[in-house]
Amino acid sequence: MGLQRYQAKRHFDRTPEPRGSSAVARRAGRLRFVVQKHAATTLHYDLRLEMDGVLKSWAVTKEPTEDSSVKRLAVRTEDHPVEYAEFEGDIPEREYGAGHVDLWDQGTWIPDEAAVPSLRRGKLKFELKGRRMKGRWALVRMGNASTRKKDLWLLMKLTGEDGA
Repeated sequence: MGLQRYQAKRHFDRTPEPRGSSAVARRAGRLRFVVQKHAATTLHYDLRLEMDGVLKSWAVTKEPTEDSSVKRLAVRTEDHPVEYAEFEGDIPEREYGAGHVDLWDQGTWIPDEAAVPSLRRGKLKFELKGRRMKGRWALVRMGNASTRKKDLWLLMKLTGEDGA
């Protein structure tokens, strides 16, 4: 996806969000993840996984839960720059995503398999090492993304054979 959609939606002279560059080095082989609590039009949680030089992003409709019987709807959004992993603050009114953003969790993540092909297939299993979110998780695409206006996924905690 790249950063074109992200940059086209924002006015960087009016928002404190990072512009981002396509040349950000990965830190010593460790992939970052972040969850940002975003009080926009509706309160949601933005899950961002560092992958392929950007943060692949999903808007999760409710707070992520350790309860493996609960699946959370996660709507795929535009890629964000890796600098966004540190962003907290207020996006001004009348700007895309207007509202307050807090860092809810952050840490590192380890994909089970090659992350980019798994994402394309629509099933990404991974381990999170964060302050709140720990253990094995999965993102699974719902149906055929090409026939929908929005790219819908489910976020779930894994247990048993699939999890920790």
